[in-house]
Amino acid sequence: MSQLRVNPARLEDSIHKLARFGSNGNGGLDRTTFTPAELEARDWLKDRLQELGLELRVDQAANIWAKRPGREHSLPAIAFGSHIDTVPNGGKYDGALGVLIALEVMRILNEHRIETRHPLELVSFSAEEPNPFGLSTFGSRAVTGKLKRENIVGVTNPAGQLLAEALRSAGGDPDRFEDAVRRPGELSAFLEVHIEQGKRLLNRNIPIGVVTSITGIYREEVVVSGEANHAGTTLMEDRNDALTTASEIVLALEDVCRSHPASEVVGTVGRMTVSPNAANIIPEKVAFIVEIRGKTREEIREVLMAWESRIGKTERMRSAVVKRTIMLDQDPAPMDEEIVQASLRQAKSLGFPAYLLGSMAGHDATHMASITRSGMLFVPSIGGKSHCPDEESRMEDIEKVADVLLHTILELDRRLDH
Repeated sequence: MSQLRVNPARLEDSIHKLARFGSNGNGGLDRTTFTPAELEARDWLKDRLQELGLELRVDQAANIWAKRPGREHSLPAIAFGSHIDTVPNGGKYDGALGVLIALEVMRILNEHRIETRHPLELVSFSAEEPNPFGLSTFGSRAVTGKLKRENIVGVTNPAGQLLAEALRSAGGDPDRFEDAVRRPGELSAFLEVHIEQGKRLLNRNIPIGVVTSITGIYREEVVVSGEANHAGTTLMEDRNDALTTASEIVLALEDVCRSHPASEVVGTVGRMTVSPNAANIIPEKVAFIVEIRGKTREEIREVLMAWESRIGKTERMRSAVVKRTIMLDQDPAPMDEEIVQASLRQAKSLGFPAYLLGSMAGHDATHMASITRSGMLFVPSIGGKSHCPDEESRMEDIEKVADVLLHTILELDRRLDH
């Protein structure tokens, strides 16, 4: 068993074959959820799973599940996988790599006729990426009961297509949507492989990332109100400029995040609206979206407290009015310590250096952690690039992480009794 390894040539071939679906001719993939390209990719994956004799089903949220039986029928399944949808003009590794490595694990176990105690389930979640329907991590939120039927009724994309219709085209059932829920106790564990989407592993020349926690995400809208006036006749000392006030607040956020001792704390302002947005009028109102991420609730709280203090000073100095509205306050999701330690042991046993790190992006494992033990492995990303055609990982790193996943699953199968 210790000599068991994945087949890297076959895995690489699978990566290239899946990448044909949605290829846009410019090096990128347009395989957003429930589009014709993504439906074709789903069919390709289902064909591969059926070839292995796995018990295939598509649940009410159009998640694809493929089950390999275990010898102890009373044990809950160990699940592993990710997603195959992409962002527009995305790359061929994000998400898809986790599904294809899971496929390769199933192939290897079949070829070597290895019988596990637990049933094993490959999963390809629906709509993990932001999509035209505005509901990301769609499949894993449905599975964990966080997304309800009421949340999808009447939802359309910009072209006017109903989400319910798109869901049916992928094999889902919007009328019985909540039947997709997996209850606590149904799964013994969930594991996901993903590209890192950063440079921490690459900079350290370490092939295996073992995720300890998935980032928390805090998001709020900030509206700064000033006074519109003539840009030429209003002296500088007479101005109440909403944009310069907003700029000071944005720079304060950057300074607070840069000063925080945890390097994985980040803050971003990615959208801003200026009103009346004219060249010769002093801005009267500015609205912008702030996002703060950290691997612990305490890190996010520390940033918010320091930033709030800076906002208060700016308000007083500039006689501005600042209104803040919380849009999202998602807790960090710690990964299961038993899975973390099993992954580290298997990396060491295989002779591969491993590095503990937090995930700075959200993943399906974030939600799965609410119903079962969850763990993640990261593959180094060349240049730290993701969500773009240049996204790439080295095959030698992919092979190493796939072997660690395979042996981590086998260790958990031996150790876990529920």
